[in-house]
Amino acid sequence: MQIKSQLNQLIQRACEQAEIPAENVQVNEAGKPEFGDYQFNGAMALAKRLGRNPREIAQSIVEAIEENEILDRVEIAGPGFINLHLRADWLAAGLDAAAQDERLGVGHFATPRKVVVDYSSPNMAKQMHVGHLRSTIIGDSLANLFAFLGDEVIRQNHIGDWGTQFGMLIAYLEELGEGAEGSLHDLEEFYKAAKKRFDEDAAFADKSREYVVKLQGGDVRCLHLWENFIDKSLGHCEEVYSKLHVKLTREDVRAESSYNDDLEAIVKDLEAKGLLQESQGAKVVFTEGEENPLIIQKSDGGFLYATTDLAAIRFRVAQLGAKRISYVVDARQAGHFQQVFTVARLAGYAPEDVQLEHVSFGMMLDKSGRPFKTRDGGTVKLIDLLEEAVDRAKGAITQREAYSEEELEKIAEIVGIGAVKYSDLSINRESNYIFDWDRMLSLEGNTSLYQQYAYARIRSIFRKYQGEVTGTVKIGDELERRLALKLLQLEDVLRAAAREAMPHYITTYLYELATLFMKFYENNPILREDVPEDLRQSRLILARTTAKTLRLALEILGIKVLERL
Repeated sequence: MQIKSQLNQLIQRACEQAEIPAENVQVNEAGKPEFGDYQFNGAMALAKRLGRNPREIAQSIVEAIEENEILDRVEIAGPGFINLHLRADWLAAGLDAAAQDERLGVGHFATPRKVVVDYSSPNMAKQMHVGHLRSTIIGDSLANLFAFLGDEVIRQNHIGDWGTQFGMLIAYLEELGEGAEGSLHDLEEFYKAAKKRFDEDAAFADKSREYVVKLQGGDVRCLHLWENFIDKSLGHCEEVYSKLHVKLTREDVRAESSYNDDLEAIVKDLEAKGLLQESQGAKVVFTEGEENPLIIQKSDGGFLYATTDLAAIRFRVAQLGAKRISYVVDARQAGHFQQVFTVARLAGYAPEDVQLEHVSFGMMLDKSGRPFKTRDGGTVKLIDLLEEAVDRAKGAITQREAYSEEELEKIAEIVGIGAVKYSDLSINRESNYIFDWDRMLSLEGNTSLYQQYAYARIRSIFRKYQGEVTGTVKIGDELERRLALKLLQLEDVLRAAAREAMPHYITTYLYELATLFMKFYENNPILREDVPEDLRQSRLILARTTAKTLRLALEILGIKVLERL
């Protein structure tokens, strides 16, 4: 149910009826219950534009609101705020309908689009580390969200699998000879060993450079070694993706190397369109407002990330038919993407009806505010961090309940991984993220464990009840009313999160919903013998719909739920 859309239409029609020229009418949730459920605060802006008194404009709008089944009453407050109170029976009817729908009343986009979500993008030369965590988690949740709302989603893992370093790595792999695959178990150590040889042995360094040329020239032996290395490296990534419960597969990989054949064509096309200039021997594109140009081809003939990114945009628009391309990449790349997007527009690779967006995110920091590292200052491998999350989850949950070893493993996996993902998604992605084990595994505050316990508590109610849920919702008090309204706001929240690529809108909503349910649960008995049957059924519907909403939203975020905890 799109509550805001319906209210916007009511206010828009009222403005037209009152001959007030209002555009893009937007209502917002009221800040406090005494201000109603929603507010329209546009009268002040309209008054300024039209040179009229804001209360007079608000009064004209209120008087022109058509008779409807949504609003109970409308009030004017202060200098011209319009407070909107929704009818309890309208909320009850909406909740009854949502409760019987597997999508909880959430519709699909009227005009779905083909969306490419570019995320994770590890470097095949090394094992995945904490620097890949945020892109992977945020990107996967957005891909899930877009797909749920009806878009055709194409997940793309733009892995780094090409360049000078791979000449060094395959040269070292060949040098190790038969059985070298075993040394790839720890890619980080393999890379360090190869780099040491490169730095200390001039002959090996020259051989590595030769291998780069051979690789780029399609040498069969070099390609075989390179493919073997990439295969092993992807295996490490798949282990991480499986542990994280994200949906990236090998079919989603669209590596840097896949665009190699297009790079010369990009240069020629940009030259033909008069966009390229020469600067210090390099071929570049100058964009308005930027002091430094976007380098397309280096003076030695080599290509850069910008060239590959332009080739990727052209491919995604022309071949895949994408209408929205979301790059989930850290904020430090903002300038790069701004220039790439500008050049893609100038070159005609992305027409104006294609949305190009950099879904940026902040850095992952430790509790002291420094970049997240191991104790000795090294890079934290992502698989190690996830295994630690599961181990810490075991400690957190065994403090409360006794489980069998099998139960403990299953529960700790869901709790630990869910805690890592939810903790990241619970903050505005544009902010730097403080990684704190104690906070993420806490039962208090906006955490995954808090949501898990809320869901498990509701499931325990139904295990005790063991009866059929019948009847309809009857809103009897303010807590029931607020809970019903919060449940019906799900679609508005999901659409806003998708529109702005902000997963934390969903986690904020979940926290508010779980907190509201806990208050409802404490004050509105459900199974107590003295509760009238029609009221019990109404409260059971509210409880069950809350559980379904928690589960649905958490699944969109890529987080599993537990029936018992």
